[in-house]
Amino acid sequence: MQSSKESVRVWLVTGDPGIGKTTVLMKTMGIMRGYGYALGGMLSKEVRIKGERTGFELTDVASGRKGVLASIKLNVGPRLGKYRVNLVDLAEIGAKSLLDAIDFCDVIICDEIGPMELFSPDFRHAVKTIVESGKPVLGIVHKRLNDPLIQEIKSKPFVEVIEVTFENREKLPTILAERISSKVKGKDHES
Repeated sequence: MQSSKESVRVWLVTGDPGIGKTTVLMKTMGIMRGYGYALGGMLSKEVRIKGERTGFELTDVASGRKGVLASIKLNVGPRLGKYRVNLVDLAEIGAKSLLDAIDFCDVIICDEIGPMELFSPDFRHAVKTIVESGKPVLGIVHKRLNDPLIQEIKSKPFVEVIEVTFENREKLPTILAERISSKVKGKDHES
């Protein structure tokens, strides 16, 4: 780790596909909500029809508003594999939810910072802004993503990258929730 735990306020969870990154994030969010913290930001998840992945949905954590991140059914937008990325929803829901969380939430959630999301200049700007906001941020970053923005963020002294493994994935939500709660300004929780 490149930073002392006391200065960290941005946690980026990474790991191999299927290891449980989103599960760790969702469990951490549940603990944080139990502490009474307001969470904001963006979540993404697979969309499957008859067992086949057809795209990805994004959700504003605070409002519940949903949109299409990417789909095999889209005809416009940057292509990644068989999917087209929806830059409109990524800006109007994804990036907006991150920026709104700076003003209205205690903790900012970003799932995921990955190749699809980084096609959007608005999303890139929002990620950079939340990282510099001073608010606690919990994000998931694609493990093998070699993007200059990600490298820049990872190099910051207040950023900790945590790899989810089979050995640590059960205890990580509690550890992360405690670390994050120590950075929430003006609110205390009972452990």
